[in-house]
Amino acid sequence: MKNKEVGHNFLARLGKTKLRPGGIEATNWLIEQAQLNADSQILEVACNMGTTMIYLAKTYQCQVIGLDQSQQALEKARHNIAKEHLEKKLSVVQGNALKLPFEDQSFDVVINEAMLTMLVGKAKDKAIKEYFRVLKPNGVLLTHDVCLLNTDKRIEILTGLRDTIHVKVEPLTVEEWDKKFVDNGFHVTQKYGKMSLMDPIGMIRDEGFSGAFKIIRNGLKKENKEQFKKMFVFFRNHKKEIGYIVTVSQKKGENNDV
Repeated sequence: MKNKEVGHNFLARLGKTKLRPGGIEATNWLIEQAQLNADSQILEVACNMGTTMIYLAKTYQCQVIGLDQSQQALEKARHNIAKEHLEKKLSVVQGNALKLPFEDQSFDVVINEAMLTMLVGKAKDKAIKEYFRVLKPNGVLLTHDVCLLNTDKRIEILTGLRDTIHVKVEPLTVEEWDKKFVDNGFHVTQKYGKMSLMDPIGMIRDEGFSGAFKIIRNGLKKENKEQFKKMFVFFRNHKKEIGYIVTVSQKKGENNDV
């Protein structure tokens, strides 16, 4: 295959705006658990093009800082924020999740979608510790990631997934995700299910009929067809082994209250 574009960048180029394993329904459930209001101070790590930030500002009138390593993604986010006239509520900075450029206990909520899966080994713990550090006591971490639903062929599935999306990802099982957050000081609530990222019905739900049609049409163009087909077939064939998981992790208070 000539084109080895990273999976989420590839889908974004095709026109996909909701780049989440469980789609908009899973993200909305996640956000609802945080009980946001106009006074909520929020950090979104790996904000990409700013889709979730914009939704939060328009829905809850809250302040959100978005952080991403990619300058290209931040330029898109700034463009989208300006287009919605939300510059007074939203801002973005370039930075690394493993060393957040913020003071301790700065935020009520940290949101991080479709990124922890991409961190391998101890890097996951390092990021989660940083999220814990910048959260206020009893603050919440909202994460949306890939989940292994069946580990009978774990190595085969991981190898195939990495080869398909061209990222050395490391998704965990439901139990492993739970333990990862609990071991780093959080009280955890989870929801998981089938992945909808490449599912046609999921695309329609996330992007609308015209948006889904645009993605599929672009995916079937000569220069995109091979990678698009490979991703579609892989996720269809492994829908019982790979899913999404959304986790609400509440930072224990100073007296170990939750």
